[in-house]
Amino acid sequence: MGSLLRKVSRVRWGELRDGTGAAAGGIPPLLSRIAHGDEDTARIAIDDLGDAICALGFVVGEATAPTVPFLLELVGSPHMACKAELLDLLGSICQADQWHSAAAATQDRKHEAGYRQRTGWEAAARAAVYAGRSVIEGVASSVRPEEAAPARKLLQVMDDTLPFPEL
Repeated sequence: MGSLLRKVSRVRWGELRDGTGAAAGGIPPLLSRIAHGDEDTARIAIDDLGDAICALGFVVGEATAPTVPFLLELVGSPHMACKAELLDLLGSICQADQWHSAAAATQDRKHEAGYRQRTGWEAAARAAVYAGRSVIEGVASSVRPEEAAPARKLLQVMDDTLPFPEL
C-alpha cells in the first residue's frame, strides 16, 4: 500500500468482523482505493467503508476502532482528496451510541454480555477518534475552507459528545 497506510497489514483483519462480514476482504482494499484512487473512486470507497464500519451512519462494529487510525492518517495526508467525506465519517463514528442506548433501554439480562461487547466497540471507536484530535486540529487550521470547515465541525462534535455512562 506504499508509505501511506503501510501499517494496514499489521492489523489482524481476518479476526475482525465489520458490518458486511469479514473485515479482511473489505476494509484494506477500501482504504487502498481511498488513498490511491481518483476522487470518484475515493468517494465510492468512503461510502462503502462507511457501510462496513458505521452502518446506517450510527452503528459501529468490531472493526471500526482498528480502522479509525487509518482514516486519520488519510485525513492528515496533504494531498488526499475527499477529506470532508472522511471527516464526516469520523463524526458519525464519534457520535455513534446505538449500542449504549439499546443497553440502557433493555431490562433483559440475557443479552447483557452481547451489549457489553458492543458498547465496548463504541467506546473504543470514539476513543480512537479522540486520539486523532491533533490531526483534526491541523486540518481545521487549513487555508482550504473545504477541509477546514468539516474539521472544525468534527472538533465541535468531539467537544459536545459526552463520555459513555457506565452500564
